[in-house]
Amino acid sequence: MALEEFEREEMSEKNKGYVRMKSIMDFGMGLLWLGMGTFLVFIKYFDTAFQARFDDPVMKIFGGVCMVYGFFRIYRGYKKNYFTER
Repeated sequence: MALEEFEREEMSEKNKGYVRMKSIMDFGMGLLWLGMGTFLVFIKYFDTAFQARFDDPVMKIFGGVCMVYGFFRIYRGYKKNYFTER
């Protein structure tokens, strides 16, 4: 019963600001990771000098992992679940 009451408790202005800042940072970092992963996976379509250097399967796998992590950061920013009991 006590945990349910804690979850219903209104957050202070300080905590609201913290959650807002963390959420914006998660969205921004998620977009950066997603962009980097997209660049690494589809590097041959961007016509850069890096194409010969980074167009191997290991970099494509790393790009896929970056994209998954970017989606995770965006999801975490959307859920805004920063004050959960561990």
